[in-house]
Amino acid sequence: MRARSGELSGALLGDRPRQSRRDLAVAVAAALLVATAAVVGYVIEHSDGTLFVSAAPLYGRWGPHVGPGTAAAIAVAVAVVLYGPSLAARLPWRSLLPAAWGTGTAWTFSLALIDGWQRGVAGRLTARYEYLQVISPVNRFHDIPAALRDFTHHILIHSPGHWPAHIAGHPPAATLTFVYLDRIGLGGGAWAGVWCVTVGATAAAAVLVTVRALAGEALARRAAPFLVLAPAAVWMGTSADGYFAAVAAWSVALLALAVTGRRPRAAGLASGLLLGLTAYLSYGLTLFAVIAGAAVLLGSRSRLRPLPFVLAGLTVVPLVFTLLGFNWWEAYHLLVTRYYEGAGGVRPYGYWVWANLACTVLIAGPATVAGLRRAGVTTVRLAAAALRSPAPPTEPPAPGPRPGTADGTGVATGAGTGSAAPRLAVLVVAALIALLAADLSGMSKAETERIWLPFVLWMLPAAAFLPRPRAWLIAQAALALLLNHLLLTGW
Repeated sequence: MRARSGELSGALLGDRPRQSRRDLAVAVAAALLVATAAVVGYVIEHSDGTLFVSAAPLYGRWGPHVGPGTAAAIAVAVAVVLYGPSLAARLPWRSLLPAAWGTGTAWTFSLALIDGWQRGVAGRLTARYEYLQVISPVNRFHDIPAALRDFTHHILIHSPGHWPAHIAGHPPAATLTFVYLDRIGLGGGAWAGVWCVTVGATAAAAVLVTVRALAGEALARRAAPFLVLAPAAVWMGTSADGYFAAVAAWSVALLALAVTGRRPRAAGLASGLLLGLTAYLSYGLTLFAVIAGAAVLLGSRSRLRPLPFVLAGLTVVPLVFTLLGFNWWEAYHLLVTRYYEGAGGVRPYGYWVWANLACTVLIAGPATVAGLRRAGVTTVRLAAAALRSPAPPTEPPAPGPRPGTADGTGVATGAGTGSAAPRLAVLVVAALIALLAADLSGMSKAETERIWLPFVLWMLPAAAFLPRPRAWLIAQAALALLLNHLLLTGW
């Protein structure tokens, strides 16, 4: 089994010319997918208008521009490309996490400010379909228990006083977040935007904590610059889905700590609480069960011991909302009806089922696509090997000092990643499976650059498998900067 693990790790982390050519080939194929989706989308939208997007496959419109954040965004990108890999390798772990959060916050804010403060941050969550519409000018949540009891009566479009699209499209915990911000004096679009960006940026730290717990510190350090400099930041600022992504990410991070023996009771209970909250922030994030399941699978031999605490925590949020009068299942079924009453019933599934994946390429970037190629091939080999000679999962690598040698960037490339690399491959492939399930459901036709942020964040660590990280980081940064400067995105 050790030999087999070494072979799989070699396939993941190898720097052979053939591997690099395949990485490049899959990145080019992904670019062709995006180009095809753009051309076909243009033809469909201008022939019958059924896509309801002006810059297919993205929700937005063509509008080259620069703004106050342009210089800052370029500066952050250059700094991460030049110093990110080496700093990620050398910083003490306790310093790396806040550094990732701070740099990710700066990257997201600078990209948002390319559109200016009002359009890029303060005005995003005040639009007619957004959450703040039910707080100002009339606060429909002044009596929260009454609003929860009455919530399902306003989901359908033909219902009296129907909710704006995003309130109707999510369980009420999403809206209540902004209601409570308003109550503590942080009301309005500016505070809501700042909340979503600063909390959303912590998701990178949560993913790093998880990767370290389940696949070792060396790979977590390799992944750090890619989590910071992600094209997904274009939509993390400013979208409530960035905030949802952070809550979901920390639920898995705490679960990973619990199933690897780090305070299993406390971490397990906290993980359950956040998993329950995640389901009441977005219906689609119930698919995070796939990623959570992968975390449990990759845990230590005592990984089942924290599960009673996880389950106990998981019941709290659903129980509270149910006692207050909100029926999650009823609301979800009404949402499905509303979805098909609106644009979702018109947008063609035959286009979006593959064009959504083109959106994913733009969120994740070419480095993630190339890393997923390596992870996917290795996961298939790992599954085939397990079927031939079943064996219990090995223990996760213990976090510790950074092992290995440097490839000119200060990033460990070989030692210490032998058994860890296939484990990380399983984690990122689980995120891909969850995303594909969302795609096939037909409940995410368009706008997935925002909706799928929570899943894409877990695919970004696949870039840790790539040699020469600076070249791939340049590609990631260039894509984000081009998107934000050429398009006026809808989120």
